[in-house]
Amino acid sequence: MAYEIPVTQARAELAELINRVVYGGERVVVTRHGKPLVAFVSAADLQRLEAEEVEAEERVISSVSSIGTARSAQGERRSFGIAAEHHPRAGDERDA
Repeated sequence: MAYEIPVTQARAELAELINRVVYGGERVVVTRHGKPLVAFVSAADLQRLEAEEVEAEERVISSVSSIGTARSAQGERRSFGIAAEHHPRAGDERDA
């Protein structure tokens, strides 16, 4: 559980908050009007979070790349909805 503190109080106690995070291993959430605004975490926590983020991205990329491309039957017309086909009108400026 993180220690919560209002932004006005955090300004006055910044050095103490840094010490709580670095030496006490705490996480501090700074709030404004009772809503979370920012969080103080140790550099080690930040590195771990960023590494987890990279790993999650790599899992998604791996999952997507393992999905093969589906082929339609010969002569079958694919239907992707309204946006798939564009029939320009005469004078359509976007196609000029």
